[in-house]
Amino acid sequence: MIKATGLTMNYGSVVALESASFEVAKGEVVGLLGPNGAGKSTTMKILTTYLYPTSGNAEVGGKSILEEQLEVRRMIGYLPEVLPLYMNMEVGEYLDFVGRARGLDGAKLKERIDFVVDKCKLKKMFHRPIQELSKGYKQRTGLAQALIHDPEVLILDEPTSGLDPRQIQDIRDLVRELAKEKTIILSTHILQEAEAMADRIIIINNGKIVGQGTIGELREMAHETCRAAFAVCAGKEEVDAELEKLGAISHVAETTEADGVCRYVLVGPDDSAMIDELGKLVTGKGWQVSELAKLPYSLEETFLALTNTEKKGGAA
Repeated sequence: MIKATGLTMNYGSVVALESASFEVAKGEVVGLLGPNGAGKSTTMKILTTYLYPTSGNAEVGGKSILEEQLEVRRMIGYLPEVLPLYMNMEVGEYLDFVGRARGLDGAKLKERIDFVVDKCKLKKMFHRPIQELSKGYKQRTGLAQALIHDPEVLILDEPTSGLDPRQIQDIRDLVRELAKEKTIILSTHILQEAEAMADRIIIINNGKIVGQGTIGELREMAHETCRAAFAVCAGKEEVDAELEKLGAISHVAETTEADGVCRYVLVGPDDSAMIDELGKLVTGKGWQVSELAKLPYSLEETFLALTNTEKKGGAA
């Protein structure tokens, strides 16, 4: 559905985006994850044809952002970071205006307004001026305008920014529901949001894509070593001595001892080999094991590993 090839954006001497290439399949939810100023919003503005890239190209539904801008815009619903709201309008009046601007009228316009009001839970706010709405309802109104024309693709820039936990959960639920029918790109600098909503993640840092894939694939990319959690009822000195003999263990990352149980976080180049050797060890020693399992790196650890470079500047 979306294919970006070598997207580059320069603001004078500042390189906001450098040779970004990625694809998003139909029906997929992809999160653009990165620090503030990494280039996420720049990427989205290029895909929506709001910005013209310095070089590179992208296609949305087979339409070029450089040569077929109107066709691309018809396919996209866009929620920018700064909400495109007219504060003096009522919610219903605003949605009617946006719908007509999108070419809707008559029964079709009413149908779509009813749909987005229901999905975004705006019924109680329909006759309220937008300027009187809470941050959460303003965000919902912005999302409703992005959905009004039933686009194939949704591009959401920081959709949960500034919301309270209940509002964040509501937006997550709505994104999951919309993902059943639409292709979605969303940006965030909050790790938990990317993990909660995205099927796949693209990590951007200093204008460059430093990793893309599922969370599992990113973990493998970021870390050349694997970890295992190991807890055993045995004397610590004996366990320490035996662990030193195992070739599949590079080092012990963490160790604690309490109530007769020794707990370890072990690091090695191959988690399967490490688990296998530990299994043979405890069987041979007859130790009582309370835990023996692979211990994946957290998304936070993965993110920090992939973005652990000196920051040289960038754009939002």
